[in-house]
Amino acid sequence: MQEFVLRSDAAGVATLTLNRPEKLNALSVPLFRDLRRHIDDIAAHSLEIEVVVLRGAGKCFSAGHDLRDLVAGEDAPHPQFQAQTIEALANLPQPVIAAIHSHCYTGALELALAGDILMCGTSAAFADTHAKWALMPIWGLSQRLPRRIGTAKAREMMMTCATYTGQEARAMGLVNICVPDDQLDAEILKLCTTIRQNSPFSHRGTKQLLSDTDGMSLAAGLAYEIYRTPGVGPDMRERIDAFMNRKKR
Repeated sequence: MQEFVLRSDAAGVATLTLNRPEKLNALSVPLFRDLRRHIDDIAAHSLEIEVVVLRGAGKCFSAGHDLRDLVAGEDAPHPQFQAQTIEALANLPQPVIAAIHSHCYTGALELALAGDILMCGTSAAFADTHAKWALMPIWGLSQRLPRRIGTAKAREMMMTCATYTGQEARAMGLVNICVPDDQLDAEILKLCTTIRQNSPFSHRGTKQLLSDTDGMSLAAGLAYEIYRTPGVGPDMRERIDAFMNRKKR
């Protein structure tokens, strides 16, 4: 039986790879089932996994929702299954990196936007084509895209169905990092290493803080930060002692 999402763990990093390369990693219900299973397992072992990377096998990240399945009718566990799976990915306590090469269209863009950090190769091509097919976003795009690139640019993407290059995506703030394709693997590793040098406690707390205060007024957000802080991490003293000892040498 084919695994539609492959998982590999190394040095505290869990890499989830969309694995329908013969279909350009088109998003199907079986793929979402596999993805959800891995997400739930990572959430249950959040102290062992420090960073999660999502990427695609073969020629591209993903061409988007499988239109053939959409027209034929999909046997999802419930109507909101795909949306809730993407939400579960976004809500993982670990930093989530979406690493994109070539196609990242519509549903695939909605999936990628669940990442905390988006990076891509120069071959990346981004588009929202819901309007091309007389569809509406139901996997989070109408909320996450404007928050990432601003309402005006999101309207442009959604209404024109235009395709944007990796460099254009970097310029508009859709992705954080854009590098030549042959450097993408090395840059993923470099980013994961950089993140892992810092405190997992702080990463988890920061994600929760940003999520919980999204949409609050400045005053409410400041109050939340001050009065609902989880405090300091169990690794604080060890990290400070290591820094002070290094300075004494």
